[in-house]
Formats: sequence, structure tokens, C-alpha cells
Amino acid sequence: MTDIKVLGDQIAELTLKQAKELSDYLKDEYNIEPAAGGAVVVAGPATNDAGPAEDEKTEFDVVLTGFGDKKLDVVKVVRQLTGASLMDAKKMVEGCPATLKEGVAKEEADKMKAEIEGAGGSVELK
Repeated sequence: MTDIKVLGDQIAELTLKQAKELSDYLKDEYNIEPAAGGAVVVAGPATNDAGPAEDEKTEFDVVLTGFGDKKLDVVKVVRQLTGASLMDAKKMVEGCPATLKEGVAKEEADKMKAEIEGAGGSVELK
């Protein structure tokens, strides 16, 4: 437990730039991406097996991919849509790509995408 506490303390002391570099490293080396709340989500192994035809997708993840030149406007919209604090919304925006919401209905995902793009940001629905 002591090793985990030390590691946790080291992570908590990272600057925003260092946290972004750590995020990029984990994504590139281990295919691990941060989720909206800062929790770590481990992606499953990638496969090229097409398998049986899938039904039409009904749930989507809303992923912020950029904020353009209107970062403050995008932060405000992200805060409104996610219910996050101003500081957490700012961290999500600055840490692009960031998953804002997971498993949302197509209609809600499209609405979120429209609002963020209206503020100057860019979004992918996955």
C-alpha cells in the first residue's frame, strides 16, 4: 500500500503539462486513455476480426478533440454539459482528447456535439 500511496502522491503533484505528457505516453505505449472524470480506462485489445454484422449503434461516447481559438467558450459549454466544476471542465478541455460522456443516446450525443461545435470546439462521436 505504501508504494501505491507514493505513486498517487507523485501523480497528484504533476503539473498540467506533465499530466498531459503522462496521458499521451499511456495512450501511445499501452492504449490507456483518461475518462471524463480523470479516471483511467483501459481499452480492450484491438482486433481486425469483422465478426458478425453489428446492429446500428444506439449509444455513443462524446469525445472532445479540440477547442479552437475559443477555449473559454468551450470550457463553459463542457462545464454545463458534464456538470463538472470549472477547474475540471478546464482540465478536460486542455487535455484533449477527452471523453465527456459515455454511452449516451444518439439524440443527446448529437445535441452535445452541436453545442460544443457552436462554441468553437470539435467533437467525435465514438
